[in-house]
Amino acid sequence: MAAETNKAYRITKEEKSRQRIAMWKRVKQDRVLYLILLVPIIYLIIFKYVPMAGNVLAFRKFKIGGSMFGVEWQGLKYFKLFITDSTFWDVFSNTLLLSVLNLVFGFPIPIILALLLNELKNKTGKRVVQTITYLPKFLSTVVVVSMLQTLLSPSTGAVNVFLNKLGLESIYFLNISAWFRPVYILSDIWQFMGWNSILYLTALTNVDPQLYEAAAIDGAGRWKQTLHVTIPGILPTIVITLILSTGSVLSVGFEKVLLLYTSNTMDVADVISTYTYRMGIVNSQYSYTTAVGLFQGVINLIIISFVNHISRKTTETSLW
Repeated sequence: MAAETNKAYRITKEEKSRQRIAMWKRVKQDRVLYLILLVPIIYLIIFKYVPMAGNVLAFRKFKIGGSMFGVEWQGLKYFKLFITDSTFWDVFSNTLLLSVLNLVFGFPIPIILALLLNELKNKTGKRVVQTITYLPKFLSTVVVVSMLQTLLSPSTGAVNVFLNKLGLESIYFLNISAWFRPVYILSDIWQFMGWNSILYLTALTNVDPQLYEAAAIDGAGRWKQTLHVTIPGILPTIVITLILSTGSVLSVGFEKVLLLYTSNTMDVADVISTYTYRMGIVNSQYSYTTAVGLFQGVINLIIISFVNHISRKTTETSLW
């Protein structure tokens, strides 16, 4: 019995050794790919994981000239400060509402665009449309905001010139609270819909063509094929993208909001990112804004975990 046990142990040990040797052979064979992979890994470590050590400032008092990790333990003092601050909750509600509206109106557009592009049979026309819709992604936020300011100018903007020709009065879009969210959301959709559609176009290429043939034999037209073949085929991709999108629901684009908002639109435009910039960089309340940022990250984590759990239970598709 002992001899058999020793033999089995040796076989297991030899098998593990062979697997280890085979793994290192594959690593050596694909060493160039692993070297390329090192670049994003190093980026994540330096710019995403190392800065996490700074979260200790949420619990310690920061003093200019003192330690970068604070000089005195404060416990939950800074969390209590922003939780009892009505201004913070106004900012929080602005962030949540803007993110949810952007998700509701912006999330389906790339999917619809991908489905429409998939139906185009003219390859040249398809490439032209793709190029036109991809280009805005490569424009900087400053350029996009400058374009919005030019187009929506109350005196010389193309939109107001058109309204004047219709006999309507000019509207100062960027200085009226009611127009801030529509302008922000529509500009976001225009800027990112083409780029975000790439993922769905890639997923569409993996849908089995035989399914379309079977559906056509059963008498399904293009609309029913889209409903019963195309959309189910890319549903896992849609679900994963939705989960990832909900994970950043409190992370509204800082640059665009900062460049777009004015004193007249602050009541709806001020979001967590601009609030932390103003309190932290401008007012030098570093510990306070670190606490706000940590709270924001925890809420995002809770939301993405909840949505991931619901997705796993209902669609059997999830991140983990």
